[in-house]
Amino acid sequence: MVTIYDIAEKANVSAMTVSKVINNTGRISEQTRKRVKKVMEELNYIPNSNARSLVLQQTQILSLLITDITNPFYTSLARGAEDSAKKLGYRLLFGNSDEDYNKEQDYVDMILSTRVDGVLFAPAGDHSLKHLEKLRAHNIPFVIMDRAVPGIESDIVSGDSKQGARNLVDYLISLGHSRIALVNGSLDVSTARLRYQGYAEALQLHGIELDDKLVVHKSYREYKDEDQLSHLLEHPSPPTAIFAANNFLAVGVINALRKRGIRVPEDMSVVCFDDLDLSSALDPFLTVAAQPAYQFGAMGIQLLVERIQGSSQPEARKVILPSELIIRSSAKTIGK
Repeated sequence: MVTIYDIAEKANVSAMTVSKVINNTGRISEQTRKRVKKVMEELNYIPNSNARSLVLQQTQILSLLITDITNPFYTSLARGAEDSAKKLGYRLLFGNSDEDYNKEQDYVDMILSTRVDGVLFAPAGDHSLKHLEKLRAHNIPFVIMDRAVPGIESDIVSGDSKQGARNLVDYLISLGHSRIALVNGSLDVSTARLRYQGYAEALQLHGIELDDKLVVHKSYREYKDEDQLSHLLEHPSPPTAIFAANNFLAVGVINALRKRGIRVPEDMSVVCFDDLDLSSALDPFLTVAAQPAYQFGAMGIQLLVERIQGSSQPEARKVILPSELIIRSSAKTIGK
């Protein structure tokens, strides 16, 4: 097995110099650095990552904790994070909380025992505060993804949920709809609150009174509560359009409508936040506010590595990525 002493002998330098080249530390001339690296390649030397971690107090391992790996938004976010981490010389460990605070706690405990260098953290909701505080108490850098958590200042990459919701509701109103229902996530999640605010503001700006009976707050997980859909449809003045606050909710709503023989968009218009996965690309159907999920992950890793390496400003940074309104065929003009 090749050692740093073998490399030092062939490169005519000290073992300490080889160590500095491997760990990218200390002041070494570029000529010497190139000579040592050339010898390392010639001898097929692979650095011992455990020894390197002891020197740098870093593992070159990051963790990504998301809320639902089956959601295409997080699948694409994870791809962006993984690609960015690899380019920057890091490996990535994945965790999936399933929007469950207890499961999220288990992953945080695992992260603490694994000695990762930092965490890309998509919170289950506001109660994730104690988990983030635990990471901070152990001096583990983190960047929050998608959902803000009240009570903690941190770097965050998020979408413009309020404006995206307004754009979707504005579009429905432009088609002549005024009875617009909202099927939303739980209000202990910041994006659900912002999407509700965008929905309410769009109605108000167009002089349409908000009817609380047309608003349903559920989990962001797949919509399966058909009783609540019945509640909306049996309203004395039922909706002509439904805004689903994410893609899974939209699929659940459309399936429930079809079970009742209600056609989309002929009988009910439906729009949603976030696009579906690639399987729908051959026959795109839903009108959506699409977020650049891949960029969420890539940008999050960049901010995290800068924080780990101490190259960022001390103040918390906030990056807001806008959504894009993509008009397809799931909504139609009233009367057509």
